[in-house]
Amino acid sequence: MRAFFGPGGVLSRSHAHYEFRTSQLEMAQAVEAAFREKRHVMVEAGTGTGKTLAYLLPALLSGRRTVVSTGTKNLQEQLFRKDVPFLLETLAGRGIRDLKVCYMKGRANYLCRQKLYDLQLAPHLPMELDPHAALLQKIRAWDESTEMGDRAELAFLPEGTQNDALWRGIDARRETCTGQECPQFDRCFITAMHRRAVESDLIIVNHHLLFADLALKRTGNRGVSLLPSYSAVIFDEAHEVEEVAGQYFGTSVSNYRVDDLANDCEALFGKGSGSPELHAAVRRLEHNAEVFFGLLAGPEGRVGFTEREEFRSEHGASCANMLSSLEGLHSALASLPPAPPESRSAVREETRRCIERALELRAELEFLLENNTSSFVFWIERRGRGVFLQATPVDVSTLLEEHLFADTDTVVMTSATLSVGGSMDFVRRRLGLRYARDYVLESPFDYGSQAILYLPHDLPDPRHSRFSDRASDEVVRLLEATGGRAFVLFTSYAQMDLVYAQVAGRVKFPLLVQGTAPKTALLDAFRSRPGAVLFATSSFWQGVDVPGEQLSCVIVDRLPFAVPTDPIVMARSRRIDEDGGNAFLDYQIPGAVLALKQGFGRLIRARTDRGVLALLDPRIRTKPYGGLFLESLPGYRVTSDLLEVERFMRKEANVRSHR
Repeated sequence: MRAFFGPGGVLSRSHAHYEFRTSQLEMAQAVEAAFREKRHVMVEAGTGTGKTLAYLLPALLSGRRTVVSTGTKNLQEQLFRKDVPFLLETLAGRGIRDLKVCYMKGRANYLCRQKLYDLQLAPHLPMELDPHAALLQKIRAWDESTEMGDRAELAFLPEGTQNDALWRGIDARRETCTGQECPQFDRCFITAMHRRAVESDLIIVNHHLLFADLALKRTGNRGVSLLPSYSAVIFDEAHEVEEVAGQYFGTSVSNYRVDDLANDCEALFGKGSGSPELHAAVRRLEHNAEVFFGLLAGPEGRVGFTEREEFRSEHGASCANMLSSLEGLHSALASLPPAPPESRSAVREETRRCIERALELRAELEFLLENNTSSFVFWIERRGRGVFLQATPVDVSTLLEEHLFADTDTVVMTSATLSVGGSMDFVRRRLGLRYARDYVLESPFDYGSQAILYLPHDLPDPRHSRFSDRASDEVVRLLEATGGRAFVLFTSYAQMDLVYAQVAGRVKFPLLVQGTAPKTALLDAFRSRPGAVLFATSSFWQGVDVPGEQLSCVIVDRLPFAVPTDPIVMARSRRIDEDGGNAFLDYQIPGAVLALKQGFGRLIRARTDRGVLALLDPRIRTKPYGGLFLESLPGYRVTSDLLEVERFMRKEANVRSHR
């Protein structure tokens, strides 16, 4: 590792912008030792450490199949298309054996060729796809040249509601896959992806795919594993692991899943299958689902489903009808006459998949309505027209210990935000990672000179009615001092909308608001508009990178404590208190510390970045726990004087003007 990363080493001779970073070498040595000794390791590596190369090189040289799991698909792309090729080229000719690398995403990211060809042969496009005829023509041309079939290659089809509806009609999601019965099986992009993975030394995935695979293995479905066997896993952005693991070790039934099943059963009629009994069963399911999910629908967001017994008592008939509709659909599908010889075997496979899905949905819905286990928290969420009934494990640590850490020789957990007050104990407890060495490595950035942390001393408590007015005034003054170029981050949509309404019209800068356009479109607009200001909530607190002076200020409205009424937070807090702990001290505060570190981490992304961080919540100064927040942050220069902020920004402007 020293011969590669050290001064005068291989990297210094291969990378145009090389600079020796002690923390990068220390991390590479720690990861290499974990691979060599077959143990687990946790590494907090500050922004600018160069952690990607520090974990990739030991993985590539380990001689073991390794899975790298990232927090986002964008990071997957960066690893596969930039970082790994650089390393392989650098290692070429140095006695290193040929290494094969691939990336894998969820099935919905890939084109289903058979669906595309079926549309091409149909006399008319389905009504919902007809407005997209021109885009479909472009996709057909792309299909002739693409090797991966990955939607990310389609620059003309960015994520967005209308484009997502088009893509859903031609994607390779599992529910409609006919497997080896498909005429395109040998040319299938999913088949090719799995073949590449079996032959690869390094497989790059995202957290969602990895935990979907672990969830399948947990239920005993090893025959349908998504990933080939591996002996090492590296989690980049490891602070997200608890949340994602909870999603996949839990259960979810939604009106979308029911609608998809009904639509796919209905489509069997157009493929030479189906019966009057099946048609009637589909109609009953659609009607009963509309009634059932209508009873669950509430305000936007999620709420606990703690009174399930009362719900079943009051709406017993609707619950029974919903379950019996799924049973009836299963019976109607199972009773279909054998497909005629001239029909495609794929139709028989589609019918089999629909039968399986009806059984799965019924079993999961019964669990969600009737199971009384205390190890799960049950809750309801509404997103747009979607209604989701869900169960999430209260504690994922034992599940991770059993199904990940015990079964894998080496697990590397790394992120810029894993420690609280210099300790990894909080993340260690939450993930069940009892036996692991841990390292907290410094960022190479000089935070004392690159950033100033502004903590106004005269704002009221955020729970006070006057806070929004005073916070809005402070935001206006800060934006004037920094020339806009800011993220204004909030812990709730309501507070974001309120402050935005009070700031709009008082500043001359272009204002962007989360929810008015897709995330990627908002970021593109922010980067391209001088002085732009983005008002946003939790999804912009992490995984967003805007280096340079275009982002010169990050304002956070309040300490980012988890919403205490959130059903998962309530259940986990209750469990900690029942076990003799203190949920606020042991769970809420450490979680908020990591979230604040993530939010502030948007500002300084390179040695040349400069700017202002502002926290408008006075509790960081007035409450006993505030010291832990300050202790956990990098060594920013701290002030409560807005004039000092203005002087800092004028000085930076002068420095930039002379460059």
